[in-house]
Amino acid sequence: MNSETDQPVAFVTGAAQGLGLGISKHLLDAGWRVTLFDRDQDAGTEAFEALDDTQRDRALFIAGDVACEDDIKLAIQQTIDRFGRIDGLVNNAGIANPHSGGIEHLDWDQWQRVLNVNLGGVFLATKHATQHLRHTKGAIVNITSTRAFQSEANTESYAASKGGVVALTHALAVSLAGDVRVNAVAPGWIEVGDWQKATNRQMPSHRDIDKSQHPVGRVGTPDDIAQAVSFLLDGTKSGFMTGETIRVDGGMTHKMIYAE
Repeated sequence: MNSETDQPVAFVTGAAQGLGLGISKHLLDAGWRVTLFDRDQDAGTEAFEALDDTQRDRALFIAGDVACEDDIKLAIQQTIDRFGRIDGLVNNAGIANPHSGGIEHLDWDQWQRVLNVNLGGVFLATKHATQHLRHTKGAIVNITSTRAFQSEANTESYAASKGGVVALTHALAVSLAGDVRVNAVAPGWIEVGDWQKATNRQMPSHRDIDKSQHPVGRVGTPDDIAQAVSFLLDGTKSGFMTGETIRVDGGMTHKMIYAE
């Protein structure tokens, strides 16, 4: 790359902690310029200040709610004002807790909030970033979940939202064909306790049984997901892929488990 303006730009939602922060830092390390978008002002400020000087020069933190159209629209424009382009959109923001209680007692507002954030946020960010992604022939990567394909009890709102992301991914891939590639990553068990803001940070501790549930022999890390996201954003490596959802779960969803 000949100049800073040639460096690609990614807009990452839910980027202040967890998977989003891991993805953002991975892209910064790879030479991208990155907008970190997150509703948690404290976490975002802390994450930004923890970047090294070179990374901070190529990063922008914007606080906002992914389910608020005005917030997303403004953040996309601020990204264009700062960096001049958008080459990649990573729709990562979501309400992470999958458990919502029994269906008979699931409150409508609670159901709607999960759908608005986990699925509606993907729609809103895509809606406002697409015109810029068309210009750069860019790519979108949506973060769904293996829970789009298998479930625990009492996780209806989360499962529905993540299943919707899978369907929206292939729908967008067809609608934006020829201009923007759209793929998704479905993480399994990814340890993010040590990727939280300081007040919530926890050091990981996994039992042997936790690790043995995965054919690869360990729980996942944010970098496992970031590697997959980076691959899907790179048109020279994944240019013949669109509409796909890649599971990154250590093989856990392929392992048959019997009660003993």
